[in-house]
Amino acid sequence: MNSNAAPTDGRRAKGELRRRALIEATVRVIARDGAGGVTHRTVAKEAGLPTTATTYYFDSITDLLTAALTSCMEEDSARMERLAEEPGDGAARLRTLAGLMADLLTAPGHLLAEFEMYLLAVRRPEQRAATRRWQEALAAFARRFTDDPVRVKLFARAYDGLLLHGLLADEPPTAGEFEEMLRELLPPG
Repeated sequence: MNSNAAPTDGRRAKGELRRRALIEATVRVIARDGAGGVTHRTVAKEAGLPTTATTYYFDSITDLLTAALTSCMEEDSARMERLAEEPGDGAARLRTLAGLMADLLTAPGHLLAEFEMYLLAVRRPEQRAATRRWQEALAAFARRFTDDPVRVKLFARAYDGLLLHGLLADEPPTAGEFEEMLRELLPPG
């Protein structure tokens, strides 16, 4: 019986690696070509896998986009949650967050893909669940600075707006500029 467990675990691990590769390839395709460029064929080619792999792991393009959005939102949420729990004062947390924001704009492809998927969720309720943890992570970060529910909501909504405007800017904000804006949203005390 144990001899059967190892191959099953190996196949499961290989399957998870393939699924992960397809999700990461989807994000790269969106970053390069937009969400409209996502097809089973383009994603499989980007991942270096046969086209049948995408249809094996994902029933539809919507499922693939949902998995990619969920993956991005989980990664971003985990990073924000870690930042919220870091020891130190609020000013240091804001400075770290501002640096992260500026870094995201230095190679904006991944961020651009996230925003594109984020906007798709407006029309696809099944994708909105992926964005909830992200909004909760932003709110939890803000609550480290204030218990004012309006200020918490303001920060959670403004954060994405700051990055979106950074993508649109000819000269994206620097870490120092982001820090100034974050201090207005969440005075460190």
